[in-house]
Amino acid sequence: MADQAIINEVGLRDGLQNQPVTVDTDTKARLARLLVDAGMRYLEPVSFVSPKAIPQMADAAALTPLLPQGDHLHYTALIPNLKGYQLAKEAGYPTVALVLSTTDSFNERNLRMSLEQAAQSCETIIAAAREDGIATRTYISGAFACPYDGPVPVSLPQQLAERMFAAGSNEVAIADTIGAGNPQQMKAIMTPLIRDFGAERFYVHLHDTRGLAAAMAWEAADLGVRKFDASVGGLGGCPFAPGATGNMATEDLVYLLESCGLDTGINIEGLREAVALAAEATQRPLGGRILDWMASQEKQGKTPCLW
Repeated sequence: MADQAIINEVGLRDGLQNQPVTVDTDTKARLARLLVDAGMRYLEPVSFVSPKAIPQMADAAALTPLLPQGDHLHYTALIPNLKGYQLAKEAGYPTVALVLSTTDSFNERNLRMSLEQAAQSCETIIAAAREDGIATRTYISGAFACPYDGPVPVSLPQQLAERMFAAGSNEVAIADTIGAGNPQQMKAIMTPLIRDFGAERFYVHLHDTRGLAAAMAWEAADLGVRKFDASVGGLGGCPFAPGATGNMATEDLVYLLESCGLDTGINIEGLREAVALAAEATQRPLGGRILDWMASQEKQGKTPCLW
């Protein structure tokens, strides 16, 4: 039996939050259904943030009951602070994602807190979530480089990950928020963390700004990581991180992992319809490289052979 890999679809949240075109709630629900139909089981569809700061997420509470339901589905809500946590709790989310950036500059722009204040806020939320029986995943954002201060030392994301585990976070996600990292850095950051905490407690979140997301994803997989974020069609971008482009496209990550023997349970052909809807909704061309290749094969009258 093939080794299992988890892909957490963040297109509905991270993918849409920075789009200039507002996507309506019903269309988001349709996109969620197409993703689930394609085999997606882990999704981050919303964030409970200020609608003034991120208007695209203003319908988080309205979207939640419209999402596909089932015991096989796992939903996460991103929350920036204790107020966001309370809203996610009221909406019934079993898992919340917290954000802790590596520098004062990034935390100030993202959360209006210093690094220490943001770390303490995460610790408070983690404690509350443990009391409430809600799982937590803490994102170490800008783990490879800060959009304002540049490269960060390898020791910094490691120290923050250790601190969040000590506070009780169930998982930690190492996030290349602006797509500035490389596989060597991935290995340097992850190797001691995996040794100390186990690969099963880590997610990897990658943006493909400089074209190295696939190489970094495979480096993480080679180290034993089996949990990844991705965004349908390569949607993405952080409103507080200048220069950040889209996440690694879900369909490309599925192809990478499946072609190397890891089972994602996700059908690339099924993702094509989701990509088409996302492109229509955002009024921009979308799609990973594997979809371009499939289309080129079909234009030649061939049936794309993926495996």
